[in-house]
Amino acid sequence: MSIAEGDTVPDFALPTDAGGTLTAADLCGATTVLYFYPRDDTSGCTKQAEAFRDAGAAYAAAGVRVIGVSPDSVASHDKFKAKHGLGFALVSDPDKVLAQAFGVWVEKSMYGRKYMGIERSTFLIDAAGVVRKVWRKVKVPGHAAAVLAAAGALG
Repeated sequence: MSIAEGDTVPDFALPTDAGGTLTAADLCGATTVLYFYPRDDTSGCTKQAEAFRDAGAAYAAAGVRVIGVSPDSVASHDKFKAKHGLGFALVSDPDKVLAQAFGVWVEKSMYGRKYMGIERSTFLIDAAGVVRKVWRKVKVPGHAAAVLAAAGALG
């Protein structure tokens, strides 16, 4: 399964940092950026999280929430969030339920070795829970600004 533009977010309930829970219903009511990343505290993932953090005031001014998702544990998310001063929720998806639903749990290849992993992807979801824009195979530089511009274009 893979989520595309125009699809409604599937039902889910997953734990977040600080002992919270995020459900599909929680995504309704405000524009939301749901971004999937491979692993806490790795180079690319840290740069991506810091870019969303650094643009946090602009996202807040636009009324847009940012939420990160990875297979890491809640404890790992708590440490990652504290270490880098992240002001947004991080969802723990250890069984890759949400990653599979969004089609971001994919076969990857590095140095000729194939393995399963998270494809760095971002989904812009409107206040009704409908996916309005999808970025797959994200390159981190400039991505947070591009997502903010797309969110602003939603109106």
